[in-house]
Amino acid sequence: MAKAIKAKKAKTEKPVHVKKGFSVLKKGLTAKDFIAQLKAHQSDTELKKIQRYFKSGEGDYGHGDKFMGLLESPVHEVRAGAVSIMDKASRNKKISKERLKDFFDLYMRRHDRINNWDLCDLGCLCMTGSYLYDKPHDILYKLARSKNIWERRTAILSTCYFIRQGDVTDTFKIAEILVNDNEDLIHKATGWMLRFAGTKDQKKLIAFLNKHAATMPRTLLRYSIEHFSSKERANYLKMKTA
Repeated sequence: MAKAIKAKKAKTEKPVHVKKGFSVLKKGLTAKDFIAQLKAHQSDTELKKIQRYFKSGEGDYGHGDKFMGLLESPVHEVRAGAVSIMDKASRNKKISKERLKDFFDLYMRRHDRINNWDLCDLGCLCMTGSYLYDKPHDILYKLARSKNIWERRTAILSTCYFIRQGDVTDTFKIAEILVNDNEDLIHKATGWMLRFAGTKDQKKLIAFLNKHAATMPRTLLRYSIEHFSSKERANYLKMKTA
């Protein structure tokens, strides 16, 4: 009898703790289960903070987004969870090309549900770029010229994977398109990727800055030169104010 009980326990899936107070099963977790667990840990106090953080008030860029304080859900955390799952799976070296294509196609097909900076970051720092890496990158240039801020952010952040592979070409080309963008969140994303690209090819970053530093948005410039010496940063900021 004791052996039977032990065998039964061995078959029981142990929970994985994602963060304190929140756990999910390793296998067999359905979308319904995931949403139920999110709801169980909803906090009105955190909700107020999140709504301010993601600017979901009337007139803000995230207006209309609902939070609990999958991708089809009107609830922000559920969509974030869906994109996070795609991100984690895309980082697995054993993922099939077909599965990665499914993720990419879903992300692009429902880009209307990618309506905040965190969703872009989750989807683009690995997943989109890893799929596109050995394929034409035309879609990124189309997105870079989009009227939609999140599509433009997707364009530049998708080059992150390319940079990791040592290829910075698309980063600088897309940054040229976005260098005078009107949105602060594009300035930050573009500066971030330029800074990262500079760790692979500092000469290209310096050439880009020498060309654009005097006219590019200050936030973009500051993000781009963050790894420079204090003297170098001061010189570029002086170019901006001159």
